[in-house]
Amino acid sequence: MKTLALIASLTWAGLWFTPDQQGQRMLAKGDFLSAAKSFQDPMWQGVSLYRAGEFEKAAQAFARRDTAEGHFNQGNAWLMNGKYEAAISSYERALSKRPKWKEAVENRDLAAARAKQVEQKGGDMGDQKLGADKIVFDKKANNEGQDTQVTSEQAFSNQDVQALWLRRVQTKPADFLKAKFSYQQTMKEEAAN
Repeated sequence: MKTLALIASLTWAGLWFTPDQQGQRMLAKGDFLSAAKSFQDPMWQGVSLYRAGEFEKAAQAFARRDTAEGHFNQGNAWLMNGKYEAAISSYERALSKRPKWKEAVENRDLAAARAKQVEQKGGDMGDQKLGADKIVFDKKANNEGQDTQVTSEQAFSNQDVQALWLRRVQTKPADFLKAKFSYQQTMKEEAAN
């Protein structure tokens, strides 16, 4: 381990940035797995692994923080991995540390509903595992919508999934601004061409 630390300190970035700062830079570039390896803070490791789609490893990283936020994020990772009972347990631990946390209550209820749905269908929903996050802007895509019919069951299910994605691992407004500025820069570059 000391050898690895010595090698890291000999790199250019290692001279000027702490491992967590290096991880932040990698995370900002979208290199989630490298960021997770660089971070020493378990919460940031978990965020990086979560965004890389490594939900099991993310849950393990979040478990190293015995805080309401750590348990909440661990619950989100378990939920995305399809391990609903573990997710419910994590949300319960988050609520024991921070009672009446609206998002934790909603996510716990969502996990319970998903667990019940899986139990009723008689199988797991492992084929619905989601992958890594990626921001993509496609200016050339046809933005005209199509008319589709959606049943009330589908709308409820999609609404649950949308609510889950909105409450996934907590991020900062900086992430939103980064995406916004990236989009604006892309538009400027395409306009110049």
